[in-house]
Amino acid sequence: MRTNEIGTNTRLGGMKVLVLGSGAREHALVRSLVADPVVDAVVAVPGNPGIAELADCVPVEGGITNGPQVVELATAHHVDLVVIGPEAPLVEGVADDLRAAGIPTFGPSARAAQLEGSKAFAKRIMAEAGVPTSLSHVCTTLDEVGEALDAFGPPYVVKDDGLAAGKGVVVTEDRDAALAHAAACFERPDGRIVIEEYLVGPEVSLFCISDGEHVIPLAPAQDFKRVADGDQGPNTGGMGAYSPLDWIPPHLVEDVVERVAKPTIRQMALLGMPFVGVLYVGLALTARGPKVIEFNVRFGDPETQVVLARLRTPLAGLLHAAATGQLEEVGPLHWHDGAAVTLVLAAEGYPAAPRTGAAITGLETITGETAYVLHAGTATTADGLTAAGGRVLSVVGLGADLAEARATAYHALGKIEMPGGHHRSDIALAAQNGQIEVPR
Repeated sequence: MRTNEIGTNTRLGGMKVLVLGSGAREHALVRSLVADPVVDAVVAVPGNPGIAELADCVPVEGGITNGPQVVELATAHHVDLVVIGPEAPLVEGVADDLRAAGIPTFGPSARAAQLEGSKAFAKRIMAEAGVPTSLSHVCTTLDEVGEALDAFGPPYVVKDDGLAAGKGVVVTEDRDAALAHAAACFERPDGRIVIEEYLVGPEVSLFCISDGEHVIPLAPAQDFKRVADGDQGPNTGGMGAYSPLDWIPPHLVEDVVERVAKPTIRQMALLGMPFVGVLYVGLALTARGPKVIEFNVRFGDPETQVVLARLRTPLAGLLHAAATGQLEEVGPLHWHDGAAVTLVLAAEGYPAAPRTGAAITGLETITGETAYVLHAGTATTADGLTAAGGRVLSVVGLGADLAEARATAYHALGKIEMPGGHHRSDIALAAQNGQIEVPR
């Protein structure tokens, strides 16, 4: 294998990378991997029309949660690294199957993926590791839910214990609505509910890369989960994000690494389930300090779109080092100056009942280096590009500062036509105006 220096001491070359997933997060990953000089080719399973412009998109029998088929495909393509995008294949153990076949894989085992697959498990690990988080009750009956709601009082935070694609959380002042959400979650087999105290303070997303022992943080970002302006309406998978966060306290990232990420990684190793991949730490900056809202075990969407837009360090070497236990050899990460903003264009009816099939036009008018489009729920038909999911596109804008990045992103989004499509108009606006306050 040819050699080429990545980071400080990690040497790679002629790499072929397989990326699992089909969303804007995976499009962002593929975009960064293709730009890495040591990467010769990227294969995406199943990919999407935007990814297909950069990589070889191939289907897999049974979908990306079919571990044996993913292994067979990775072997047939002689890949040097597999990067797993979504949470479902991780929870299903696809990373275990790949590692058993000797294929370097960025993504945790099924046991380690319980940090996202079960909120009750994550709370247990946080307690054992001494990680600061909200108080919570795990409930298995509606009576227990009612008691927990009354113990904490409004606003009520009700979370489905299992995977829910970012939409299993309800935060409401209405006790009946909280109970109704819990009842719906209990309809699932083995349904459990986590009731939490409401944390007051702005939220921060921090991705921490780990090889099972060492931790390297990426730049923090902030995303917007509610569907409408002013953080109104139901939760979604995310309607936009931005980075950097100039308003966060000094040393926040270092503090979170030392008080949250490293203790969690150590605890997982002690339990015999070393965590290899990205630990997504969702934080609330409260008057009592940073507290963990949730863990995810993969890159977040849409935060990945802005974090990778600013990352100068080649991505393939970083992820390969994590996958092969060599993260300690990676030098300090380097970042582009300036800011990045991503805006999500969603289909009519999203998130409750997205309508697919709307024609998408105008993408060809977005050119240059300061704005680009990442595909999520799109499909190519005989009539052209159409909406094929709830979140359809992510539009990324770059700028010298947040105001310029916002202006660039919204200008680019304005060139896209999609009947019934909707987006938020206030992504990163409060940060641009200096209106975010951290409680003290």
